[in-house]
Amino acid sequence: MTSLKKNRHWIKWVLLTVAVIAVFLLGMVLSTIIERRAESNIAQQDGKPNPRIYETHDATEDTSFASKHGGAVERDYLEENPDLVILWAGYSFSKDYKQGRGHFYAVSDIRSTLRTDAATVGTCWTCKSTSVPRMMKTMGNSRFYSLKWIALGSKLTGTIDCLDCHDIRYSELKVTRPALVEAFEQQGKEINDFSYQEMRSLVCAQCHSEYYFKGEKDYLVFPWQNGFSVDEVADYYDSIDFSDWTHKLSRAPMLKAQHPDYELFQAGVHADRGLSCSDCHMPYRSEGAIKFTDHKIQSPLNNIVNTCLVCHPETEEKLRQNVYERQDKIAQLKKLAEATLVKAHIEAKSAWDNRAAEDEMEAVLNLIRQAQWRWDWVGSANGVGIHAPLESARVLATAIQKAGEARNLLAVILTRQGKKLPVQMPDISTKEKAQKYIGLDMEKLKKDKTDFLKDKAAKWDIKPKKSIPPKPVKKEQK
Repeated sequence: MTSLKKNRHWIKWVLLTVAVIAVFLLGMVLSTIIERRAESNIAQQDGKPNPRIYETHDATEDTSFASKHGGAVERDYLEENPDLVILWAGYSFSKDYKQGRGHFYAVSDIRSTLRTDAATVGTCWTCKSTSVPRMMKTMGNSRFYSLKWIALGSKLTGTIDCLDCHDIRYSELKVTRPALVEAFEQQGKEINDFSYQEMRSLVCAQCHSEYYFKGEKDYLVFPWQNGFSVDEVADYYDSIDFSDWTHKLSRAPMLKAQHPDYELFQAGVHADRGLSCSDCHMPYRSEGAIKFTDHKIQSPLNNIVNTCLVCHPETEEKLRQNVYERQDKIAQLKKLAEATLVKAHIEAKSAWDNRAAEDEMEAVLNLIRQAQWRWDWVGSANGVGIHAPLESARVLATAIQKAGEARNLLAVILTRQGKKLPVQMPDISTKEKAQKYIGLDMEKLKKDKTDFLKDKAAKWDIKPKKSIPPKPVKKEQK
């Protein structure tokens, strides 16, 4: 009897413990459901569109913020750094390259840049307008990609807006660009299997990633078959013998990185800790009992209270300086890579001018290609390496190394040719001088662009406009 009583005593404790654990787990589940529901319906308030969402989204019109290395103000990168003109000789970026002013100006900026003309492929519109998902659904992805830029431009009705990232009926996050979905499918992953937190990055990744145009129909593809790193993407491009253009000076088959923000972010500590792009660029805000996402997509440095300070117990100024210190070091390495690459391109031109043989230049050109690809991987991403400072430093160090190896081989070739070293460098101290050196007639290009806009593009003078709240839709109960 005594043994039975003891057993009953322990059974009671076991049952109590199980009950406590069950209640705790149930509470966690209910909390998650409530939180998820609040997150997935933050665009609505009392069954109506939440005005805070649209007010903050329309605030992307503001381009007044400037940080030390970025912000939203318009900056002419070629003016600030004429070396870029040489690095992109023979490619459209040598004509015009300005900092993007944000989603609000996506259509107007791509329309006005000197990089676009009648020959530009329609695929370039893919991430610039909320009309694109509808157009792709209507005409099919392949048809959309195959049309010319000028043909698609007349069909656009708005810039980047709600429909680019949301199923607007229910305010749920949604990837609307097929290239990202297709890239994950090739890796055996389904887009619907990703968590809500992961989706808060993936809706950004559908546009803020590296890509290329495949085949004659310029089908948009993410080169992730081997992985996300700069080396794995380079290996993929090499395996399919792909290049974006042939450099006008060195004749190297070049790769142009687009904006591998998602890939570089994946290599950083914030992604490792489970943060998303939205946590820093679109943080949650609360006003009274209302929780919503700040849709003024911008630099976290313009909103440190709601971004960095949420996790880091420091002062605003301390955190700002922490960012600048890291960016300064990345910028220093970036300049070293640029200076070495510029000399390599010009020295390669000198070797060609002295009748270098193709077989002796092959290794040089491949080194230049690989070096500039790695420099551009960091340089074309937003944030000056801040998404992954250690990886950015590694990539730029490799770029400097490969560019240096190319110059060493060129020194041997030039010496064999009897060329006096060092090769005399031209005066490329300003954007205008650099553009003239590579043979660009900028006055003619500007006139041609003006005439083009007056003539063929006059019917689709799309100007930025404020977002329009959709009519609320009650979700069906399952």
